[in-house]
Amino acid sequence: MKLNTIACIVLASTMLMACNKNKTEETKEQVIENTGDFEFSVDQFADIEVLRYQVPGWENLSLKEQTLVYYLSQAGYAGRDIIWDQNYKHNLKIRKALENIYVNYAGDKENEDWKNFVVYVKRVWFSNGIHHHYSNDKIKPAFSESYFNQLLTETKTDLDKGIAAILFNDVDAKKVNLDLSKGLLKGSAVNFYGEGITEEEADEYYKNLPNDPLRPISTGLNSKLVRDANGKLVDKVWKSGGMYGQAIDQIIYWLEKAQTVAENQKQADALGLLIKYYKTGDLKVWDEYNVAWVEATEGNIDYNNGFIEVYSDPLGHKGSYESVVQIKDFDMSAKMEVLSKEAQWFEDNSPLLDAHKKKNVVGVSYKTVVVASESGDASPSTPIGVNLPNADWIRAEHGSKSISLGNIIDAYNHAGGSDRLKEFANDEEEIALQEKYGEISDKLHTALHEVVGHASGQINPGVGSPKETLKSYASTLEEGRADLVGLFYLYSPKLQELGLVDNWENVGKAAYDGYIRNGLMTQLIRLEPGADIEEAHMRNRQWVSAWVFEKGKKDNVIEKVVRDGKTYFNITDYKKLHDLFGQLLQETQRIKSEGDYKAAQALVENYGVKVDQAIHKEVLSRNSKFKSAAYRGFVNPVISPITNEAGEITGFEINQPKSFEEQMLYYSKTYNFLPEVN
Repeated sequence: MKLNTIACIVLASTMLMACNKNKTEETKEQVIENTGDFEFSVDQFADIEVLRYQVPGWENLSLKEQTLVYYLSQAGYAGRDIIWDQNYKHNLKIRKALENIYVNYAGDKENEDWKNFVVYVKRVWFSNGIHHHYSNDKIKPAFSESYFNQLLTETKTDLDKGIAAILFNDVDAKKVNLDLSKGLLKGSAVNFYGEGITEEEADEYYKNLPNDPLRPISTGLNSKLVRDANGKLVDKVWKSGGMYGQAIDQIIYWLEKAQTVAENQKQADALGLLIKYYKTGDLKVWDEYNVAWVEATEGNIDYNNGFIEVYSDPLGHKGSYESVVQIKDFDMSAKMEVLSKEAQWFEDNSPLLDAHKKKNVVGVSYKTVVVASESGDASPSTPIGVNLPNADWIRAEHGSKSISLGNIIDAYNHAGGSDRLKEFANDEEEIALQEKYGEISDKLHTALHEVVGHASGQINPGVGSPKETLKSYASTLEEGRADLVGLFYLYSPKLQELGLVDNWENVGKAAYDGYIRNGLMTQLIRLEPGADIEEAHMRNRQWVSAWVFEKGKKDNVIEKVVRDGKTYFNITDYKKLHDLFGQLLQETQRIKSEGDYKAAQALVENYGVKVDQAIHKEVLSRNSKFKSAAYRGFVNPVISPITNEAGEITGFEINQPKSFEEQMLYYSKTYNFLPEVN
């Protein structure tokens, strides 16, 4: 489970393979040191800004640790094309065509059509496909179909006419559709299910698979559901020798090298199980790996690698490929470890019903980390916090790992500004609180969301997993539940008792102001006029905010203020809002614990989907004067090995890519392991 980068609107403003130290002409890297003059911004186009991030502390790692980071990063990049194919069945063909045009076109590059084509290519790169990374809508080219056909002809680019037409028509318009009336699978372009398979068929298929009710495997997590020659539903497994096998073999190659330089035996054993899982596709081995990975807490290096988050599957079965490689941030991890140690206190003192509380919160580890590389679903758009594994029974019996991506958050803060805050905040007091306490409140909310939130609560005996009981609402309910845990404890003297803040009340006020402002207004800048909210995190921020706003009307807990034609939301009673967050947390946990689908549907559909169109129009108008992008993501720093005459690694250099397109083209050339059709 991950805390999405959308949360960064609430923030303060809100590997290469190389044989030697000589750089090739293709990479054209530019060395940027870890200094105050670091250039964070790389590019800005459409609604996106691409940033760089630093890797502080790299020089303090041993050569063996640096080599481990390098091997794990290469393993992550090796699977990059998997996410492209998962996102849409034609993405790899389309990307190849777009990149061929981009590299080989020799015509007029000063006209608006070509400039719009370049922006389109960058948007597709950023989204790992032709659908917007956040809204899931198909990205609309700002050039004509005839111009695109001209580019295909002039560059001798081969792309089927029917596929080329998809860029401009209404076919496969939504990557992930959550509108029940359109059919969850029929309306979704994501490449997880064969043609014509309905959600009813898929649900019945997975429901009837043999499984352990106490320790259920994540059925369907690593496969595409298709019909065989006899029309029978079968899982087409993503493994060595199976679907995506060519890329997975490369992942295995680098993981095996990583295993040879593991920091300790537990880490090596976990890597061995991950390798076995990729070779066999056995989901029982996946669970064994996750148990071993959770228990491998020693060492300075860690990673996520696999088919993990299910947000892109409207039915909540299929895991999107991702990789994040991390280095421990020793200073911040030591400061925040107190939250892990107090996890049981938070559970015991939560507003949950006693039957839904865990009697023994097991093994919650929390670290602030420095990201060294990201790939797949985690790149270029990245989470800022992660809590894994996702299986509830593993979390209950063995614990979980929670991380905050410290250098990513720092990069957002350095690249941000305060103009949007000043536009949408109700008064000077709210602005002052955000400017002074916003950063610490955001970091604490991330920590509480990941460490305490996702680790809290338990499902009633005999109740199925949320993907079975809550179905398409499972992801947004879980993210909202974790948000609510964080919100409940952000306004608590306990934080000051633990030495985490110097003024718990002001920190809590800043957190509440930012969350309500974002949930009811500012996140709407990401939507097209008239659109409903589809993305799980965005939905949860609205249903949480809208619910407490409505329930607090009698006492005017949050007042809607209209001044000079502009709307603001002003919290009048933070204590009562704290109580409302507690009430909603209790109800959300009840829904999860009891598997109450109707209540989940009512909560999300009534509060989290529909948008106040008048406010949306106003927000878009007020936001139009700002040049800052609605979304941000990252290029990865380039880790290049230095070798001696014997080919042995003697050191590494870290450089920054000069441009977004340079890195994207390099990745497509270097990690192009899959055929165009899988």
